Amino acid sequence: METDEAPRVIPFQLQFDKPVASQIKIAQWNPEKDLLAMVTEDSKIMLHRFNWQRLWTISPGRCITSLCWRPDGKALAVGLEDGTISLHDVENGKLLRSLKSHTVAVVSLNWEEDGQLIRDDSNEISTYEDRTSRFFPPAPRVPRMPGLVSGDTGFMDDSEDSYRELSKSSYHRFNILCSGDKDGSICFSIFGIFPIGKINIHELPIPSSLVDKQASNGFVNASILKVALSKDLCHVIVMCSGELNEDDLESTERQTGGHGIHGLHCLLLDTSIFWKRKYELHQVAQQASNIEDLIEVIRASFSVMCKQWSDAMHTFHEKFDSLSKLIVDHALDSSPQEELLSLLGGARTSPPVHQFLVNSLGEAGVKRVSKVVCGAGKELQHIVLDHLQPAAEMIGFRMGELRGLSRWRARFQVIGLDEKLINNATEKSGMLLVQVERFMRVLSSVVQQFSNFFNWLLKCIKLLMQEPSDQLPSYNSELVVIFLKFLYDQDPIRALLEPSEVDRDIEIDMDTMQRVRELVDFGGFSDCEYLRRTLAKEFQQMESSFKEAFLMPFTTISRKILCKDVLSLFAFSSSPVSLSITIPTSVSYYKDDSLAISSHQTGIARGFMHGLNGIKEGCDSLEATLLSVPEGYNCVDLSLYKENQIVLLLNERAAATESTGKSCMMIVQANDLPFVSISRSAIAFMDLNQLKKFFR
Repeated sequence: METDEAPRVIPFQLQFDKPVASQIKIAQWNPEKDLLAMVTEDSKIMLHRFNWQRLWTISPGRCITSLCWRPDGKALAVGLEDGTISLHDVENGKLLRSLKSHTVAVVSLNWEEDGQLIRDDSNEISTYEDRTSRFFPPAPRVPRMPGLVSGDTGFMDDSEDSYRELSKSSYHRFNILCSGDKDGSICFSIFGIFPIGKINIHELPIPSSLVDKQASNGFVNASILKVALSKDLCHVIVMCSGELNEDDLESTERQTGGHGIHGLHCLLLDTSIFWKRKYELHQVAQQASNIEDLIEVIRASFSVMCKQWSDAMHTFHEKFDSLSKLIVDHALDSSPQEELLSLLGGARTSPPVHQFLVNSLGEAGVKRVSKVVCGAGKELQHIVLDHLQPAAEMIGFRMGELRGLSRWRARFQVIGLDEKLINNATEKSGMLLVQVERFMRVLSSVVQQFSNFFNWLLKCIKLLMQEPSDQLPSYNSELVVIFLKFLYDQDPIRALLEPSEVDRDIEIDMDTMQRVRELVDFGGFSDCEYLRRTLAKEFQQMESSFKEAFLMPFTTISRKILCKDVLSLFAFSSSPVSLSITIPTSVSYYKDDSLAISSHQTGIARGFMHGLNGIKEGCDSLEATLLSVPEGYNCVDLSLYKENQIVLLLNERAAATESTGKSCMMIVQANDLPFVSISRSAIAFMDLNQLKKFFR
């Protein structure tokens, strides 16, 4: 930095100098603890204490493009190259949740929370109590796949309890995760879980530089560099590179000689809807996030039940398919059911049936198959009672709560909570409960008939082997007939559980359908066809209705996020090399609403938002300064620390033959920097080299 005075030496003390295996490309301090999360060039995340003690290292297996902490420091958000945002536990690095909000690399993450506790002692309507715990026990867990131990690839692992605790603590304060990708999309997620808005800077109408005049301006081929949500959640500053086309920018045209100059720009977005409706959004997001968790419990329950029942039926058919082969080998023109029905009717045992029961199956085989099938049936009953049904009941209750909120139109209609869509989703959740009850009855009946069939087979085997059968369980001949006619080669459980591309309508008699239609007049379900659908189909329809209901707030909030101002910082040269250079940027909010930007030389500007009010009063000044990066180093990251210190992450320019170079941190006092006043029109598309003249 060139000034009239001698350069000032900013004293600082080197705390440690530790080598790492790979060069660091991203580093983030934990906001609450002495923890530093770092991302290496080979996309590994390392968590260190201040004394350099390494706590854990994880590798997501994909390129990491951004990183940030949850405001309470208990979770780490990681942006990946494929557009996924993953949340990791600070204690052990385990994956807690993944959110696919983007389709391309997430290049910037920022997580801010409202400073005011949701629970306060004021007389205003600012608190919200989740009443679910009054009427229900704790939410059901995701079922574990039998045979798996903790740590295996199952549906539940040790991170579930930590995730629940993290989610519970997150709901105490209203917080929003803001993410930007390289294609210009910016997404907003409440609690880092519930998507509440998405915009693309290419589609945003950009206000003209002329006061109170709107021009058809817009970005072309823009890419997000940095997003920063203000502490009060009312504004987002976006640093982006791209081409700004304006129909009315005479001043810029005179400076640059044309329209659409490719350069670095700063946008100010109005997100005041988050502040104005934070209590309403908090309530909706808390209910919706819990509903999403419960849906995952139901989905996992279906997967586990399908797997268990499929394995049991495979064992059954593996044993009993040999009877069909024996019938063919003996040149008989009959089916296994007909042969077994003849045996039940007292006819002489045919050779294939005798050979199958005595030699192929035997008493031990019957008992083994009976244990597998009946055991699977009991496991399915436990999963329904312990996981699926409680989750469905809690979903119904939470949807009822949202239904009540949707009727408070004065407060919730403005955020897009549509009463009609919520009513439909609530009805679908009630239909699922009816389907679960019917499934339990069908399952109980099927298990009972399998058990009765196996008891009869044991009796037959004992009689064929001329052994005593007095101590064997009794059986019902009529149930054996029903089993052989309707269950031997059919699987009603699988038909109810597994989704199918072809709609499988369940036959319902006319009298039952008439009674269902009559119930509509007494508050019954308006969709009278639900009894014809399977359990899996009903779950799919419920999920679809939820997505439709929650898409309305998402769309409504997205439309309310507007661009208030744009500041063009400097233009890039037209060479392909300069267009491919990654420019580190940092945006920080503190007392005077400042921001900082960086290139090969580091330029710092402040007063962007503060200056916005000045424009309306006829004043359009900003304050700026320059920092010189030490020779041989590149600035790869910078940020504001504790409101008065600027921290720069520097990487040594490695030679072409070297794979890595040295890295260091530089700290300067912001109050000691010589800021000078510069008009907004002067800084627009200004090269940082031109900025030097203000410091000579």
